[in-house]
Amino acid sequence: MMKLHWSPKSPYVRKVMVCAHELGLTDQIELVRSVAAMLKPNARLMEDNPLSKIPTLVLADGFALFDSVVICEYLNDLGDGTLFPREGSDKWQALRWHAFGDGLLDAAILWRNERERAQPLQTLIDAFELKTRASLRQLDDEAQALAETPFSIGHIAVACALGYLDYRFDAFGWRGLAPRLAEWEAELRKRPSLQQTEPIDG
Repeated sequence: MMKLHWSPKSPYVRKVMVCAHELGLTDQIELVRSVAAMLKPNARLMEDNPLSKIPTLVLADGFALFDSVVICEYLNDLGDGTLFPREGSDKWQALRWHAFGDGLLDAAILWRNERERAQPLQTLIDAFELKTRASLRQLDDEAQALAETPFSIGHIAVACALGYLDYRFDAFGWRGLAPRLAEWEAELRKRPSLQQTEPIDG
């Protein structure tokens, strides 16, 4: 049995869990609720990951994998291998969307962290918002390609980034900025793997 340091609010954990559901591996993973606060390193988590970050996947032999990029690829190899195309243009498109989704997530998380500070720096907030808006415009232009390309890790990463915007930036209203992307996301979110991993408080 594998052990996953997990939180129901982490979009990177969600990405891993979507992969696990898609690959039929959830029954092989024990979820361990782990808090990974930036200002308070988690001593128990650090026994498996000295960076005190989630997700961290501990294999049956005690070997720990991190971060989400590595864990998702490991699960893909453990499963049927369909989430990471092996060659050709599909491979590079999937990896690009994977990086794009994670990059959008990084910007949104830093934006939220700055927003929650007692004295947020407006220039930083403006920069994160600018990057987010530009990313949404680009993804909106690629919505048809997302819809026509076989489901992969790239689709999962983009969907998890958009889900995080729903969860933490509801008032931002990203769907109004990217209507074609919103139409694609509405169809994709019907997948059970995404429905079963919606972020929740608690």
